[in-house]
Parts: sequence; structure tokens; C-alpha cells
Amino acid sequence: MTRGSYHHGDLKAVILGHAAALVAERGADGVSLRELARAAGVSHAAPAHHFTDRRGLFTALAAQGWRMLAAALAQSGPQFLDAALEYVRFAVEHPGHYEVMFDRSLVNPEDPELIAAQTAAGTELAAGVGTLDDARAKEDPQAAGLAAWSLVHGFAMLWLNEAIPGAPDTRADPVDTVQRVARMLFTPGSDGGGERG
Repeated sequence: MTRGSYHHGDLKAVILGHAAALVAERGADGVSLRELARAAGVSHAAPAHHFTDRRGLFTALAAQGWRMLAAALAQSGPQFLDAALEYVRFAVEHPGHYEVMFDRSLVNPEDPELIAAQTAAGTELAAGVGTLDDARAKEDPQAAGLAAWSLVHGFAMLWLNEAIPGAPDTRADPVDTVQRVARMLFTPGSDGGGERG
């Protein structure tokens, strides 16, 4: 990318895009502002104007990720299963963002933009959990929300870290797989506590 290949004001977005790609490729430890500046074709000092340091960069990347997740969940449909599938799809399609979003050692957890983005995503996930047709979920929506989040986040982490036997496998679809698991645990008539029909 050359200096003239982005519009004025887009440098922040360009650097975040490069950062997400590099984190997905080699992990957060392998990313530096100096390298991102070279990739964007700007001076070494330019990224610091937007992010100050690596912590600022990763905080901005995490906030962007949470906003993207909130938007994806909002468009996924009203039911919990729809939200669960979209959550895993997001994690698989945006592994660079996803890694940084859940590593508090990389970010400033008190950053207002980060907090707002996390809250928005949490609200969308809770809306999906609110559609569960299970008496226990309705009695304790906080526990139901934690159970649902544990399912989708745990599955996504297992998949991304290749900890599931046979996955990631080009013959397997993570969204199809989590759909099977979620139906087993969170739909009526399942052994996971759904109401019997």
C-alpha cells in the first residue's frame, strides 16, 4: 500500500485492517506499530497519532471487533440459535479481532468506546437468550446468558485453536457444528433442559 492509496482520514481504518490480518496470521505479539506504518506506506510516527501505542491500537481493534459483532448479532434474527450461529461465524471470519477482544492484557478495559461496544454486543446476545423457551432460562436470565455465551465462545475458541478432533477441517462447517450442539442444549425437548413438547 502506498501513501496515496487511502483517503485522508482513512489511515486509522487502514492500520486496523492490517493489524487484524497480522494478529490472525501470527498473534498479537507479532504486531508492531512500526510494521503497520510500513504496511500502510506512512511514517513510523503516523500510527501513534491515532493510537499512541500498542495498547491503544489493540483497544481500538477490540472496540471495532465488538461493534462488528453487535451489528452481526443485530442482523442475525430474533432467535437464540440465529445469534449463536452468527457469533461463531463472526469468530471464524474475524480471528484477528476475536483474539484481541478477549485478551484483557492487550487493551485498556476502561476505555469508553470499548465499554460501549462490549455493552452493545452483550445486549444483542442477551436479546437472543431472551427468546429461549425454557422455564429455568426465564427464571434466571443472567445464568442463561452466561451459559449461552459459554457455549458459543467456548466452541469458537476450541475451533480456532484446532482443539476439536478433526477441526478445522475443510469438510466440516463450524456453523453447522455449533448448530447441532446448540440445538442439543438449548431447544425444547433436548436433554439440556428445554421444555418437553
